[in-house]
Amino acid sequence: MNKTKVGIVSYLNTKPLLYGIKASPISSRIELVTDYPSNIAQALINDEIDLGLVPVAIIPLLKEHHIITDYCIGCDGEVASVAMFSATPINKIEKVLLDYQSRTSVALSRILMDKYWNIQPLIEDGQTSFEQWIIGKTAGVIIGDRALEQRKTSPYIYDLGKAWKDFTGLPFVFAAWISNKKLPQGFVEEFNEANAWGLQHLDAVVAELSSPNIDLMTYYTRYIDFSLNRAKMMGMEQFLALLEAKTFTEDNVRFK
Repeated sequence: MNKTKVGIVSYLNTKPLLYGIKASPISSRIELVTDYPSNIAQALINDEIDLGLVPVAIIPLLKEHHIITDYCIGCDGEVASVAMFSATPINKIEKVLLDYQSRTSVALSRILMDKYWNIQPLIEDGQTSFEQWIIGKTAGVIIGDRALEQRKTSPYIYDLGKAWKDFTGLPFVFAAWISNKKLPQGFVEEFNEANAWGLQHLDAVVAELSSPNIDLMTYYTRYIDFSLNRAKMMGMEQFLALLEAKTFTEDNVRFK
């Protein structure tokens, strides 16, 4: 039997979902592929995987898509691990470096700069270790574990989850489980149950991990909101509508 190829990012924010998947019998029927969010997204677009916890910004680029679980990587306000970092107030920023690992967060930051913060800085793609160039009037959008680390360094932190909530009044979905083909209903139900099981055992998840940058139980219960509920779907629909109103390139979903 061919295994279902499943892409996921091995960031702290995905660990509860990954814990449940690995503990479930479904793990024997899948092939896990781990990489950056942007690379997992491209693999789903290229049909190199069947299912991925991918940035929702790629939905317009998929010929066919199915959101298959009740869970996501989202927030309802401050998210902590997705932010714009700066050494200067936002109205003084002249350049912004964009995280090379990201798609949705990059698109979200562009929307917020244009429609919420009302700034028009020079935009550049950040390269490996671009964090060192967040100095002077150059800011940077950083996601994931590196963002938690950067919180200890930058004096100005503009949390993208909080900014979106302030802008729209809605929660935000950074990534969801999306397939590029219809999967068997039995598989979908079991995969959903595996996600739920991981979230029901956060104590065990936290016991296996450590982070010098944040209390993980607080991170999983206060900042990350894993439930893909109706309010989050509304937030995602509004984000995608704003995204559609822009021009973006297929290879990286960065606005022209």
